[in-house]
Amino acid sequence: MSRQSGIALLIVMWLLALLAIVLGAFTVLARSERMQARHLFEGTKAHYAAEAGIHRAVMALAVPDPLQRWIPDGRAYQFQFEGAEVEIEIHDESGKIDLNAVDPAFFSRFLQGMGVDMVEADELAAAVADWRDTDDLLTPGGAEDDDYEALGLSYGAKDAPFDLISELQQVRGVSYDLYSRLAPHLTLYSGLSQPNAAFAPAAVLGALPGMDPNQAAFTVDTRRQYDPNSGLPPLTLTDGTPLVVAAGSGTYNVRSRARLNNGAWAELDAVVRLGGAPSSGLAFTALRWQDGTQL
Repeated sequence: MSRQSGIALLIVMWLLALLAIVLGAFTVLARSERMQARHLFEGTKAHYAAEAGIHRAVMALAVPDPLQRWIPDGRAYQFQFEGAEVEIEIHDESGKIDLNAVDPAFFSRFLQGMGVDMVEADELAAAVADWRDTDDLLTPGGAEDDDYEALGLSYGAKDAPFDLISELQQVRGVSYDLYSRLAPHLTLYSGLSQPNAAFAPAAVLGALPGMDPNQAAFTVDTRRQYDPNSGLPPLTLTDGTPLVVAAGSGTYNVRSRARLNNGAWAELDAVVRLGGAPSSGLAFTALRWQDGTQL
């Protein structure tokens, strides 16, 4: 009888231990699910605060009064939204280099400013021209189908306009590292052979004749500090080209970053064109939309 009592006690103790383990597992699971739900909630809240920043930027870019309208030259704007600090940076796409329209000589100067050797820069600019034109005539220093075949590639020159900026990686001589440095300054939406100096970033502005990198950086800093409400005359280049204009092209790259008090943040990077289809009633059309969220 004593032995049976001992065995029963041992079984009860094992059952209690098992129940404690199960209870602990449920506690950990419940805590994990609570943390996951909070993570999702905070990320979603930050995401929609960043999206509110995109809509706020569109509204500010469409303001009729030029003194109240936001200037899309890369300067930062901040505002509060539902407990989130939102920072917006707007770049007019006309200040970037249009791969389908840029003059090869300008593109070569831009590449040199980005650290590419002059001979290689001329060849890359010519290869871009051969990629986007509709003929198979070789531009001096460029690349047509035979040149791609000689490199063992399964494709030749596209002989059509770029559809995506990422296509630049397929052009002969463009490495991923070079593409990564060039991409932020490229567009497909301006149609200009030379970027608009009033909105061009320093790396692009430096490719203008008579402009060096130091002058370009100083010019951009001065331009972003200019206040249209100051009453001072707008800034210009030495040839009279305006560096600050009130109206943009209508197509903008808007980067909106929202941060919550607990550190959660979200960022949206979009290219928008003001005005949608007449039947849509939309304030803008999204041409590109990328997002990221992190705690």
